[in-house]
Amino acid sequence: MPWACSKAHHLDLANLGLASLVLLAITTTSTPSALADQRWRQGVFPVARFLAYTSHFGGRIGPDGIREHHGGLDIAAPLGSPILSWWGGVVDAVINDGRCGLGVLIRSGDYKHLYCHLAGQVSGNTYTSGRLRLVVGQPVRSGQLIGHIGMTGRSTGPHLHWAISHRGRWLDPATILRAMARSRPHRQVRP
Repeated sequence: MPWACSKAHHLDLANLGLASLVLLAITTTSTPSALADQRWRQGVFPVARFLAYTSHFGGRIGPDGIREHHGGLDIAAPLGSPILSWWGGVVDAVINDGRCGLGVLIRSGDYKHLYCHLAGQVSGNTYTSGRLRLVVGQPVRSGQLIGHIGMTGRSTGPHLHWAISHRGRWLDPATILRAMARSRPHRQVRP
């Protein structure tokens, strides 16, 4: 998008919300300002015991061998590993279906972040896993425990399917992770 790349350098980032920062990160490769960096520092990587990325956002061959659009990022982790909320918000829904399996949807303003294939159980508007209990409407903090890695739904191994939408448009979580990484202070490694 030439407009976004040429105009983004002139935007006042102090007046942009989180939604605009993600869209800015997606549409331009310019280095974000210090203010944008500070906002991204609030984000938390959702898997506490990362093993690998097993499926990217976009076109792929699904588990049943058919080409499909994959609306999130699959992150492998040991069964039962903690899952953390990427951003603070409110539990918008709990899910129990054949595709997502057990899942939690969190709303953060114009964003919704989805966590699928969780261990535990869903009953009515409540998700439980061990001592953890989340109820629709409950507030959650960035980095709060919201579930455990499972293999429910359409899954071939223990992993988290993590998806983020902004106003109904699915975003590539890898783009968001890159913006979060750029926001962290660089540490020098000493020999």
